[in-house]
Amino acid sequence: MKKVLSFSILLIIGLLFSQMLPDVMGESYVVLSKAVYMLLGTCLAFIMINVGREFELDKNNVGIYVKDYCVAMLAAAAPWILIAVYYIFFLLPPEFWGSGDAWKETLLLSRFAAPTSAGILFSMLAALGLQQRWIYRKIQVLAIFDDLDTILLMIPLQIAMIGLQWQMGVILFVVFGLLLYGWKRMSHFEMPQQWWAILIYAVLIFGFIHIVYVVTKSVFGPEDALHIEVLLPAFILGMVMKRNHIESKVEERVSTAISLFFMLLVGMSMPQISASVSSEGGSIMASQAMPSWGVILMHVLVVSLLSNVGKLVPMLFYRNHSIKERLALSIGMFTRGEVGAGVIFIALGYNIGGPALLISVLTLVLNLVLTGGFVLVVKRLALNTYKD
Repeated sequence: MKKVLSFSILLIIGLLFSQMLPDVMGESYVVLSKAVYMLLGTCLAFIMINVGREFELDKNNVGIYVKDYCVAMLAAAAPWILIAVYYIFFLLPPEFWGSGDAWKETLLLSRFAAPTSAGILFSMLAALGLQQRWIYRKIQVLAIFDDLDTILLMIPLQIAMIGLQWQMGVILFVVFGLLLYGWKRMSHFEMPQQWWAILIYAVLIFGFIHIVYVVTKSVFGPEDALHIEVLLPAFILGMVMKRNHIESKVEERVSTAISLFFMLLVGMSMPQISASVSSEGGSIMASQAMPSWGVILMHVLVVSLLSNVGKLVPMLFYRNHSIKERLALSIGMFTRGEVGAGVIFIALGYNIGGPALLISVLTLVLNLVLTGGFVLVVKRLALNTYKD
C-alpha cells in the first residue's frame, strides 16, 4: 500500500515541478528537460524488461492461451475506446468530431487506460496470500497479455501518427522481426539478471534507439526522423531471457526505487498548463482551452469510471467460476501503473497536450490512490467465494 501511495505522491510532485521549474530555471530548463527525457526512456526500458521476464508460454499448448489473450485484449480495448470516444465528444468542439487527426491523437493518448499494472498487482495479491488461488493464476496471465496487447497496439498507433512514409516500413520490419525473434528464442538465453545488469541493458537499448533518432534527424530532418519506441525492444529482451528471478531485498528495493523515480519523471515531463494550450506543433488536443479545475476534476471522475467499467469484461467469460470470482478478477485489473504512465510519456513525444493530457495524468493518480482499496475488495470477494 505504501508503494502505491508513493507512486501517486511522486507523480503529483513531478507534476508540480513541471509547472514551476520552467519559470524558475529559465533557459537552463531545456537542459533539465533533455535529461528528464533520457532518464524516462531508460527507466521505462528497465520496467519493460522486467515485464518481459514475467512473460511465459507453453509453446506446446498455445491453444490454451487463445481465450485468455482475447479476454485480455477486450479488457484493454474497452476502456481505451470508451475514453477515446469521451475525449472526442466531450473535450473537443463539434468541428473536430470527424477529424482523422483528432481521432489519432485521442486514440494514442487514451491508450494509457488499457494496461493493468502487473507489478503492483502481483505483489499485493501475493502479500494477501492468494498465490494458490485461481484468481491469482488467471490474473497473472491476463495482466501480462494486457501489457503485451498495449505494446503491440502502440505500433499501428505510432504508424498512424507518422503517416505513409518510409519510416513506416522500417518500423514494421523492426516490429515483426522482434516478435518473430522473441517467439523463437523465448526463455532461451542465460543472462545476468541482477538489477545492475538489467539497468545496463536498459541504458543500451534506449541509447541505441536514441542514437538512431538523432542520426536520422540530422540526415532527414526532425519531421522525417525514425522514432522507434522503447516498449517492444525492451519487452522482447526480457522475454528471451531464461527465467531467473533473484529474490532479495536489494533487488526489490532497487526495482521499486526505479519505478518510483519513473513516476516522478513522468510528472516532470508534463508541459506547463499555460504552454500546452497552443496550436504550435499541429496538435489538435493541445490547442484546446483549459477549463476550470472543477470541470477538470469532473472529467477525471468520469474517465476513471469509464476506464474501470471497461475492465469488467472478464465477468462475461469463465462462466464455470462464480460471479464473485469473476468480479474479483475484473476489479483486480483496475490497477494502473508504470506502463500506463509510459503511454502518456509517448503521447508527449507527439506534442499531445491540453486538457486531455492533464485529465489522463490525474486519472492515473486517482487510480493509483484507489489501488489498495481495489485489492482489498478482491481479497474479500475471493475469500468469501472460497469459504462458500
